[in-house]
Amino acid sequence: MEQKIKPMSIKEIREILDRAEIGELAAAMEPFYNDERSGVVKLLEAGEKKLLRHRQELERLYQMRHYERTYASYQAICGVDEAGRGPLAGPVVAGAVILPPDCDILYLNDSKQLSEKRREELYDEIMEKAIAANVGVVGPGRIDEINILQADYEAMRIAVGGLKVAPDILLNDAVTIPGLAMPQISIIKGDAKSVSIAAASVLAKVTRDRLMQQYDEMYPEYGFASNKGYGSAAHIEAIRKYGPCPIHRRTFIGNFL
Repeated sequence: MEQKIKPMSIKEIREILDRAEIGELAAAMEPFYNDERSGVVKLLEAGEKKLLRHRQELERLYQMRHYERTYASYQAICGVDEAGRGPLAGPVVAGAVILPPDCDILYLNDSKQLSEKRREELYDEIMEKAIAANVGVVGPGRIDEINILQADYEAMRIAVGGLKVAPDILLNDAVTIPGLAMPQISIIKGDAKSVSIAAASVLAKVTRDRLMQQYDEMYPEYGFASNKGYGSAAHIEAIRKYGPCPIHRRTFIGNFL
């Protein structure tokens, strides 16, 4: 009498699907479509939703490479963005990133749309995959000296000038940077429309947030770890109570003293 083969348990199937990389998931699911157990059906439905989300994410990234495709005749396309124009304390930081053509970094987006955890993960992936990446940092003293707009430009020039590969064209988030010779394309809300600018946005934001964490250890009374130097009610109250610390922008806080 032929012995009937016992089917895999739902737990075993779940483990197989959980271990499968996204590119292998459809093939991993294929053997189980004839299994009518409700638990298996739910696992396959969850897998199909995961595949759909992945396809949608790839499509979103394809749309975000519109400008990179438009200017594909340039070999080294560099995205540029900044973080920290508005805070009352700390530096302004600019990022400059050259990505390989058709580089897929899943969930890359305007840094303001991302969680801190996601930004940290993307930072590591950007640094791993980028052809070249650099940041420029301009401190509060210089901001007070030349004003925030000029400090912003200076940080961007530092970021671009320090790249190990010279860019052929810049994709910038809503600015044209004075003093740079290469062509520049200013894109309104570019950090949500270009993967290169989004990558620069993440680099600038993560770098600045890490600096503000360090400043929080030096000046804990101002809550820099949580407010990142922005004008929260608690931060403004701390300025009034303790006065400014060395990283406050004096031209930004006159109304609170």
